[in-house]
Amino acid sequence: MYRYDEFDHDFVTARVAEFTDQVERRLSGEITEDQFKPLRLMNGVYLQLHAYMLRVAIPYGTLNAKQLRMLGHIARKYDKGYGHFTTRQNIQYNWPSLTDIPAILRDLASVEMHALQTSGNCIRNVTADHFAGAAADEVADPRPYSEILRQWSSVHPEFSYLPRKFKIAVTGAERDRAAIQVHDIGLHLKRNAEGALGFAVYVGGGQGRTPIIAKKIKDFLPEEHLLSYTTAVMRVYNLHGRRDNKYKARIKILVHETGTEEFSRQVEAEWEQIRDSQLRLPEADIRAIETYFAPPALVARPEGDAAVTQAKLDSRGFAEWVGQNVFTHQNPDYAAVTISLKGIGEAPGDASDSQMEAVADIAERYAFDEIRVSHEQNLILPHVARADLKAVYDGLVGIGLATANAGLITDIIACPGLDYCALANARAIPVAQEISQRFASLERQRDIGELKLKISGCINACGHHHVGHIGILGVEKKGAELYQVTLGGSGDENTSIGEIIGRGFAPEEITNAIETIVDTYLGLRQSPSEIFLDAYRRVGPAPFKEALYGRDARAA
Repeated sequence: MYRYDEFDHDFVTARVAEFTDQVERRLSGEITEDQFKPLRLMNGVYLQLHAYMLRVAIPYGTLNAKQLRMLGHIARKYDKGYGHFTTRQNIQYNWPSLTDIPAILRDLASVEMHALQTSGNCIRNVTADHFAGAAADEVADPRPYSEILRQWSSVHPEFSYLPRKFKIAVTGAERDRAAIQVHDIGLHLKRNAEGALGFAVYVGGGQGRTPIIAKKIKDFLPEEHLLSYTTAVMRVYNLHGRRDNKYKARIKILVHETGTEEFSRQVEAEWEQIRDSQLRLPEADIRAIETYFAPPALVARPEGDAAVTQAKLDSRGFAEWVGQNVFTHQNPDYAAVTISLKGIGEAPGDASDSQMEAVADIAERYAFDEIRVSHEQNLILPHVARADLKAVYDGLVGIGLATANAGLITDIIACPGLDYCALANARAIPVAQEISQRFASLERQRDIGELKLKISGCINACGHHHVGHIGILGVEKKGAELYQVTLGGSGDENTSIGEIIGRGFAPEEITNAIETIVDTYLGLRQSPSEIFLDAYRRVGPAPFKEALYGRDARAA
């Protein structure tokens, strides 16, 4: 589990005191909003359409029950009774008063949490596979390396003022559940032929205005060189990244314009100078960090299979939930559980104060006091005895979080959009709500099968629409909202950027357009096991364009 060391305690306490003074100066008029802006951004405070927004860091998406209860407490005391979990494994509060934010930061610090480096041109929250330490297909747990990167990058003096924000993701399984190929640096933890641990290193991925898939610049980096090689990449970027144009400032543009081969050459040259410096990680230090993430004591619970079988016979709802939201664990007596924050007709990623506190109770009783946040805006209980699954399900039913839709069309990723964000061109939440209501039937959803639908309210792509099997981008045209559709995107180990299918759709048309796309897929799939993405890759865009645009598509 992520934990504070002595430096963390002292630094966070000092930062809260510093920001308290800065807020007082802003409120008194001693400093202007323009002067205050860089100070608040260093502390995760944004100015949205209607109010300030606070983004809280959840390193690699890992929480304990005490921390989740605090997040619920903050939502109740300082906000409007809910928080929004994001695609960066963070949580955002959309309605805090500026006068309350220092108190919120003090409350966060009391449970070893903060809002540092959740904004600004620095290294942001390091994200990881939400099933880390539990997944049956895992080679090694990526969280110790994520924690090493967190410690190294926190207020790093050399990398605190980069050309643009910088995002790192780490996965430890062949199935990429961390979307590493659309990050500035993506790290795939693996073993070489000799059994040693290391990383395949991907650089220059990203979404936004110019979506680009990262390039692999090193097939195997030994684990002891993690920090020295990452430093080399950062130095090349910091030296050559554009600072005169924020639209061309990300490392993806530098890699694209420099060329992968030349960029890699520069990184290797820089790395050669520092690879055996103090940045080289001693194995003892790596193993010590691993102890933070020792798996819980999973006692044998062989009665689980019989208990699940009987409970499925007794409850159709439980059977559907197990089939959709329960995932294979390393230990056959246990399972990993996805708690969907995508109830039908609800705002994706939102959880109320009481829901957060109830999930904390469930995690403490049945999941070894551990909760994860996924980049798909859901919560995860990584270690649940199969014998306890019915009790967990019953607890989730009681708080409205037992929706059995993980990975289905209503498990929608969506940014806050124009309802909150000052950058947005269009609403995202109402579109997600309408689509989920249209496809509310679980029987219909399961017939459609795996389908990742993602919605962004502007080109910044916080809703990851570029890598949705179906992506929706809200744009503004002549003062009106319009929704552009992309098909064929994916953020897994076979990453692809979705293709724009044609002209956009008005708000009242977009749900019908999605239904037309889904019906077209159902009519052309070769079998129920051929998921949407595979079918699209097989047939291409033509039948979908024909279905959506008819004569216009044929003329084009």
